[in-house]
Amino acid sequence: MNSSPPSIGIIGGSGLYDMEGLEDRQEMEVETPFGAPSDKLVTGTLAGRRVYFLPRHGKGHRILPTELNHRANIWALRSLNVRWILCVTAVGSLKEEYRPRDVVLPDQYFDRTSRREHHTFFGRGIVGHVAFADPVSSGLRALLREEALAVGARVHDGGTYVNMDGPAFSTRAESHANRQLGFDVIGMTNLPEAKLAREAEIALATLAMVTDYDCWKTDEAHVTAEAVVAHVSANSQMAKAVIARVVPRIPAEPCWPEHRALDGALMTDRGLWPAATVQDLRPILSRFL
Repeated sequence: MNSSPPSIGIIGGSGLYDMEGLEDRQEMEVETPFGAPSDKLVTGTLAGRRVYFLPRHGKGHRILPTELNHRANIWALRSLNVRWILCVTAVGSLKEEYRPRDVVLPDQYFDRTSRREHHTFFGRGIVGHVAFADPVSSGLRALLREEALAVGARVHDGGTYVNMDGPAFSTRAESHANRQLGFDVIGMTNLPEAKLAREAEIALATLAMVTDYDCWKTDEAHVTAEAVVAHVSANSQMAKAVIARVVPRIPAEPCWPEHRALDGALMTDRGLWPAATVQDLRPILSRFL
C-alpha cells in the first residue's frame, strides 16, 4: 500500500498535454500489470498539493481512443495514492444551447463502446460490481462548476456524455439518433476512465470542452480534427486556470462516498481470491487485505 499522502490526478485530453505552474516538476515512468500508461506521468506540487498529470493520448497525440490503455492509466494513478481525478476532454455538442467553447460538467454517461471487457479491473477470479448510478463525484463537480464560473466560462452543470468508439466522427444518422435519445455531448474517451476510477475508489469529475456541433447541425460546418484542435487550444488556458483554482479546494483526506465504492461490491469470497490477481490489484484492494 502506498503510504504517501492522498494526491490528485489530472488527465489531459486533446490540446492539453502538460501543466504549467508545477513546483519540483519531474517526469516518472510507472509500470503496471496491465501494460504501459499513455505516457510518462508529470508530477509536482500545485498550490501545495501533490499532483500527477497524465496526457491521455500521449504527448503529441499519438494514441487512438480505442488504443488507450485505460486500466494502466488509472492503475498507475491509484498506485501513487491518487484519490481524486480531474479530467479535461473535448466533446461534440448535441444541443443547440451547448456552443463551441462552452464548458459542460457531465453527471451521466451512456456507453456505446465495444471494448468493455477492458474497462474493469475485475475478473481473473475476483468478481466486483460497483454501484454506478451516479458515475461522477458530485463534490468534485461542484468545485469545477464554481471555479469555471469564477474564471468567466459559460458553464452547463450536468448532462449526459455518450461515449462512442471512434476514431471516425459520427454519421449524421448517428448524431440525430443520439439527439433523439436526449444525450447532451459526445466523446470517445471519458466513460472508461469514470468506470475504472470508481472501481479504484477515486473521486472523478470532468471538464468537458465543447469543440463542435458533431454533424447534426446542418447550418454549421461538420466536425473536423482541425476545428477541434482550434477550439481546444483556445480553451486550454481556461482549463488550466480552473484546475489551478480547484486543486487547493480539494479535501486533504479521502472521505467522500466514492472513496468507499468497493464496500458491498466484492462478490467473491476472500478465501478464493487468486494470489496473482490480488497482487495485480493490490493498490485497489489494499484496505481489504
